[in-house]
Amino acid sequence: MGLKAVEPLAEQVPADDFQALEEKIYRTIEMYKAARSAQAAAERDAQRVRQQLEDREEQLDALRRETVKLRKEREEVRLRVEKMLEQIDALADEQAAS
Repeated sequence: MGLKAVEPLAEQVPADDFQALEEKIYRTIEMYKAARSAQAAAERDAQRVRQQLEDREEQLDALRRETVKLRKEREEVRLRVEKMLEQIDALADEQAAS
């Protein structure tokens, strides 16, 4: 496309139309920047939430392990108490028999 073809096109586009187009382009650029900024913020938020979820899962695993440990300890204590009660019952039976 030569210079002669560009000149008629420039003459056809009024200055007001060019200014309106220029403003639309700048608004589009600003919207694009805002969208990129919002996307970056959303990605940071998503990463923060993923980290929080990972932390919570680790806490949950620790609590599960502690619960299992406490249940085992409770069962051991229950068995020991039952054994002591059996011995007390046996002593009471011996004393009642005498």
